[in-house]
Amino acid sequence: MVTAAQPLLPRATARPPRAAAVRHLGPNWYAAVMGTAAVALAGAALPLRVPGLRTICAAVWALSLVLLVVLLAARGLHWRHHRDQARAHLLDPATAPFYGCLAMALLAVGGGALTAGRDWLGLRAALAVDAVLFTAGTAVGLAAAVAVPYLMAVRHRTEPGQATPVWLLPLVAPMVSAALGPLLVPHLPAGQARQTLLLGCFALFGLSLLATLLMLPVVFARLLTGGPLPLALTPTLFLVLGPLGQSTTAVGAFAAAAPDAVPAPYEQGFAMLVVLYGVPVTGFALLWFGLATAHVVRAWRRGMRFTMTWWAFTFPVGTCVTGAAALARHTGLVVFDALAVGLYGVLVTAWATAAVCTARGLVSGALLAGPAPAPGAPRPATGRTRSDGGH
Repeated sequence: MVTAAQPLLPRATARPPRAAAVRHLGPNWYAAVMGTAAVALAGAALPLRVPGLRTICAAVWALSLVLLVVLLAARGLHWRHHRDQARAHLLDPATAPFYGCLAMALLAVGGGALTAGRDWLGLRAALAVDAVLFTAGTAVGLAAAVAVPYLMAVRHRTEPGQATPVWLLPLVAPMVSAALGPLLVPHLPAGQARQTLLLGCFALFGLSLLATLLMLPVVFARLLTGGPLPLALTPTLFLVLGPLGQSTTAVGAFAAAAPDAVPAPYEQGFAMLVVLYGVPVTGFALLWFGLATAHVVRAWRRGMRFTMTWWAFTFPVGTCVTGAAALARHTGLVVFDALAVGLYGVLVTAWATAAVCTARGLVSGALLAGPAPAPGAPRPATGRTRSDGGH
């Protein structure tokens, strides 16, 4: 029974303060986890043996794991207390593609456990972490690769002029599975299990590659015919490097795992694919890197400032590092060693910049604040405006 001493409170006011703080926490925040894990993954793949590098990579991987756990918990609060906002994200063509970042964050942290974190976890625990996160990330990635394009077709109202590289995100997630899945192949029983996982990853490679080849011309055509992207979205041009570098990494991983997984002569085919596919794709990636950099410099001169899109400078560049490292291993060419090291320097610089700016935005509260009201929009009524007639 409700009395005057026990008034019913609106549900919104019953939310705990921590739930209110995550109302505007979108799926794009998983990019920070991806970028952090990329520093560890790429560092572990470098052809150099620098003293202390593996320890640093293990520490960065541990940070990515902590970030993933914290972000999953925060997103859980978001879905529990702000389902209206979560539904709005799914129905927003600018936000829905970022659900691919959840899959890639799970996969990147899982792969990092086996490459960088095993020094601290031990092989058995690292395998368990990678197996769980790889399975979950692949399932989420496949769901996003189907669901997001479906929503874009039947629920979103998009036009060619709205195309951005963000549209690639759900389509790249299966490629991350393809690149990291072969790490688990040697730890499976010989025979059917190894061959099934390797060829399954090869199927994911084809799924993602063909879907990307369908989407990329739309993005490129918008760039050429519609002019430069808005300043805040300009860093997303680096997202195109993701499928390019990750697919090169994937073919290198296939070639490394094939001798113990598939019969002759298929392992030789995978070895040939590294060079015949990876080298020309890396060439295009370098072309796009230059084009995207030119656009970013232009945007910076016109007033571009930090937003969460700056995390696009991290994970895609990290995939190019691992792709170049794979080419270095399979060709023996020093030029690919130098390319991997140079790109890793870019990655570390970009990650440090994005991390510092993100931490600063969290401390100030600016990054978790809601969108600013549109110019001319009525302000919420307050006690003062009600009492003085709004003057």
